[in-house]
Amino acid sequence: MSQNITFVSHINNLKTEPLNIRILKNKNHKHMKQIFLILTFLGFTFMAKAQNTSVEKSTSGVQIGILGIYGYNEAKLTNTIAFRSELGFDFGYWDGIVYPKAGFIFVPTITAEPRLYYNLSNRVKKSKSIAGNSGNFIALKLNFHPDWFTISNYKNIKVEPDISIIPTWGIKRNFGKHFTFETGIGVGYRFYLNKNSYSKNTAALNLLLRIGYRF
Repeated sequence: MSQNITFVSHINNLKTEPLNIRILKNKNHKHMKQIFLILTFLGFTFMAKAQNTSVEKSTSGVQIGILGIYGYNEAKLTNTIAFRSELGFDFGYWDGIVYPKAGFIFVPTITAEPRLYYNLSNRVKKSKSIAGNSGNFIALKLNFHPDWFTISNYKNIKVEPDISIIPTWGIKRNFGKHFTFETGIGVGYRFYLNKNSYSKNTAALNLLLRIGYRF
């Protein structure tokens, strides 16, 4: 009798082993499924961030600087390059020592400027905003001063029309949804368009220091 009981006991043990294995497999499958879902979520999150690492499709605003007032638009060319177009007035001022009285002048200015924003990916990795093309940039500023008209406290003042080409480095930052700040510096060359001009072609300096409002 004791041998039969032992035999039955072994059979019962053999029957229970597959059940334990199935339970273990179910637990492992559950954990693997959770890990897979977490990795999938992290992957989609990373892809979404990578896809969002780009300049704005289009952003516009107005800016005031130490040398004038300007309206601008930046249009996307690639994920890191934007084409900036700008209309505004450059400002000039002189004292009354040489001239009869102190004076000021506003001169129309037109600018075309491709900009390479080179650190957008790094800003995204550091969880910093790139809204409104907030980043560091390298630009080639092409600027034109026409002789259409001037605004001044002196009468009959004209300017020599010129074109300048100025490589520029700068930074652009946005504060909140609408306020912007830009600073930068560049050195290039200015060409005067009138052949009989008394002005000679010369070096041109771009000192960029502006605050503005983004629409």
